[in-house]
Amino acid sequence: MHVCFSCAACLVLLGSCLEAGSAPATSPQRLTSVVRVDSHSGRLTRTVVVAPKPVVARVIPSTVAEPASGGLGGSANLQEIVEDAARRNQVDPLLVHSVIQVESNYNASAVSPKGAQGLMQLIPSTARRFGATNSFDMKENVEAGVKYLKYLNSLYPNDLRLTLAAYNAGEGAVARYRNNIPPYRETEHYVYKVGEKYGSARRAAEQRKLAAAPAAEKAVAIERHLPVESFVDSEGHLHMRTVVPSEGMPR
Repeated sequence: MHVCFSCAACLVLLGSCLEAGSAPATSPQRLTSVVRVDSHSGRLTRTVVVAPKPVVARVIPSTVAEPASGGLGGSANLQEIVEDAARRNQVDPLLVHSVIQVESNYNASAVSPKGAQGLMQLIPSTARRFGATNSFDMKENVEAGVKYLKYLNSLYPNDLRLTLAAYNAGEGAVARYRNNIPPYRETEHYVYKVGEKYGSARRAAEQRKLAAAPAAEKAVAIERHLPVESFVDSEGHLHMRTVVPSEGMPR
């Protein structure tokens, strides 16, 4: 079988000319004509390949609000609700925000697999116990959750770890383990996460307060920080401790 390759070249050229004359000037697509010899029939075949349209990236402006002070979120209305409930119940609002962030990430419609509801993820019985009739109402949910935190803090004074463990697993679970954190992975992780966020929020608040203070107050605040002493024991372990001045020593 003989194939006229000059004819093939002419066909390619003719196809390209036809495409150039028929394609709209504004078309973003590119047509390519390919001529091949069919292996079965020996005839020349022509295929038109259409290149894909170029995709132009679009920049979509962010609609996510900047986090509130201390890296904590929530709307302005929720901020007021938390501040009001925390003040009346003598609970740190930064702790309330930390619990909300870990529990629901500020989703007032959140429902857990165990049936906990709303911002502070209250079990219905706990919600009713502390006065909430609608756990999906932000104000009722926060009010009941803050009252629950206050109650737990009265059970475990000066022990935030047990307060958080009881909030997550219940007072009964803490009591069963003789006032220790129940050895549940979820509860241990919960206590760690809330504690971490609460600590970060408090440090950020202190830094903002120090930055806004006059120079004289900043100097006094810096002087109040106790020095840290480090030493290595006989086994090569590094230890660090705060040096507390004794009586008669300058503070």
